[in-house]
Amino acid sequence: MASTLQQTPAANRIHIGFFGRRNSGKSSLLNAFAGQEVSIVSSEAGTTTDPVSKPMEIPGLGPCVLMDTAGFDDEGRLGELRVEKTRQTAEKADIAVLLCAEGDLEGEKCWYQYFRERQVPVIPVVSKGDHGEEARALAQRAEEYLGEGALIVSAWDRAGLDTLRERLLRALPEAWAPADITGSLVREGDTVLLVMPQDIQAPKGRLILPQVQTIRELLDKKCITVCATVDGLPAALEKLREPPQLIITDSQAFPAVYEKKPEGSLLTSFSVLFAAYKGDVTYYIRSAGRIADLGADSRVLIAECCTHAPLAEDIGRVKLPRMLRERCGASLQVDMVSGMDFPQDLRGYDLIIQCGGCMFNRRYILSRTERAKEQGVPMTNYGVALAWLSGILDQVAIAGNT
Repeated sequence: MASTLQQTPAANRIHIGFFGRRNSGKSSLLNAFAGQEVSIVSSEAGTTTDPVSKPMEIPGLGPCVLMDTAGFDDEGRLGELRVEKTRQTAEKADIAVLLCAEGDLEGEKCWYQYFRERQVPVIPVVSKGDHGEEARALAQRAEEYLGEGALIVSAWDRAGLDTLRERLLRALPEAWAPADITGSLVREGDTVLLVMPQDIQAPKGRLILPQVQTIRELLDKKCITVCATVDGLPAALEKLREPPQLIITDSQAFPAVYEKKPEGSLLTSFSVLFAAYKGDVTYYIRSAGRIADLGADSRVLIAECCTHAPLAEDIGRVKLPRMLRERCGASLQVDMVSGMDFPQDLRGYDLIIQCGGCMFNRRYILSRTERAKEQGVPMTNYGVALAWLSGILDQVAIAGNT
């Protein structure tokens, strides 16, 4: 088995979600498309209770994550929880496969509009193509409800799966444009110095994912990549014949690195780079200025994508709250969420601070940002907030700008 460092991180894969009512054939179709049993299949409605994700390499599409979901018509107290999980999965989808079932298609119409409003390509599908005339009639009815006909496929004899793959490929340019972490900040032959503190957040023998991904991109760009810790920064600079084009640091080390940075070198951080790579960096920068408006009675939400156990001096749980309270007052309320536990109603917050987002795909991070915008709540990220708190945000290089 390939090691995790040899695999494309799930957050960088195309996320294809299968959505529909209970017993509409989502799991059967996903299994047929994947060519293996990913989800449990049963004639009993509600078999899929929690989202199921499967990283795959699909010919033509490349690295993907196929996502199976509970039926959006699930009922009862547990059913409501399952539908909420389906909604959370929908926020990750780069492309949606919407299965149509017998009966009126009002539910499918609502979900179809949901994806279209968010500019997510959606492919209506009737999955029981082996049912002949019944399937064709359902596909035609889909056109009445959705404005476009449904593709007829069969999980049983695999009919139509090649056409589904072609439809996914056609949707791909709209849904997926692999971003560039370092943008125009560097080009071939440039020297880049990475300042990477090795502390409790990155145990011995490990690098955190943003560091790994950034190093790989720099090597692909044929940059000269030099790594150092904070205390080794002066020696690293001394050994270089010329100042590096770019210095990328851990955001927590901004003050120390900025103090030692050569005048001709650009400075940024891994989190700031990921602000542009995964989110809306323009909104993050504008929102960071709202820190100045926070007071002792303000309320801040810190949202971390990881679900790791809290560690000593954790940036999200300890350091940022401490820095904010030192500035705004000890009674400043700071709430913490992790993983996908991101509130639907954000209006009670004066500011949201999101982590770099390396564990989630860009579509999901942007869905969080859009929710904040719609509700009028400023949102920034760890790196941008730390640069603002350090008083150097205007001196920090943003990917795509020099």
